[in-house]
Amino acid sequence: MLVLIAASAVAVEVPMLRKTLVAGNWKMNPGSLAEATELASSLAAHEARDVIVFPPFPFAHAVTSVLGGDKVGSQDICHLDTKGAFTGEVSGPMIAALGIKTVLVGHSERRVFFGDDDDVVAAKVKQTLALDDVTCMLCIGETRDERDQGITVDICNVQLSKALAGIDAALMDRVVIAYEPVWAIGTGLVCEPEVAQDTHAAIRTCLAAIYDEDIAANVRVLYGGSVSPASVDDIMSMPDIDGVLVGGASLVPDSFFRIIRFEDPKATAIAEEGVKNIVQPVSA
Repeated sequence: MLVLIAASAVAVEVPMLRKTLVAGNWKMNPGSLAEATELASSLAAHEARDVIVFPPFPFAHAVTSVLGGDKVGSQDICHLDTKGAFTGEVSGPMIAALGIKTVLVGHSERRVFFGDDDDVVAAKVKQTLALDDVTCMLCIGETRDERDQGITVDICNVQLSKALAGIDAALMDRVVIAYEPVWAIGTGLVCEPEVAQDTHAAIRTCLAAIYDEDIAANVRVLYGGSVSPASVDDIMSMPDIDGVLVGGASLVPDSFFRIIRFEDPKATAIAEEGVKNIVQPVSA
């Protein structure tokens, strides 16, 4: 997207940068409330970028008390209703009551281990966006077999289209997409940055088909899949990758801090271009 910068003499178009986001999914970790609180406290002093962590729900209140709801997400949400006889589920109003501002939906582990198909994921997206001022982080991605068949883009497009069916364009400012190749999660394998970039670009093409080019250009699309301090800089050098969804490394403060502090050549380049191209005086 371009923003028009005007002055008394010349107007120059300068690229607008999507704000980066680093998210840490703790999954079913750590093992105690004390560890969760200590981990949250280690993050509290880190203000470098937008950061969100997804703790297990039993620890969510304690972590929110340390970090604030803007920096804490829920790992899941009940798709069936907002209350009722659904043992073990967590409702949208319960999440909102803690001040949590982001919900993770459609993670591959929910799809694989707990049977969250596209219809369930779509229902969870709707439950999340029905909450006031809460963002849905929607995960999509292909398996190894699907990548080997060359249908990565098809799979992502189907998952994206079904999850967003019926979601009004006005709500898309509260949606973040996380592309996570299933074969790269917890395996140590990382999708090559250029390959990840191609998939992210295809995701934006799909968003443009569902909505329009403006929404496609403004929705943040993250990469997830064994992100590490060694891989993050190359990943984040890609133009359509706006951040990362981190698994195991988010449980190790030094590793997560290095990921949070990734080198951002996109921001540097755009800042330098902006300074160079900002309005030049016109001679009389």
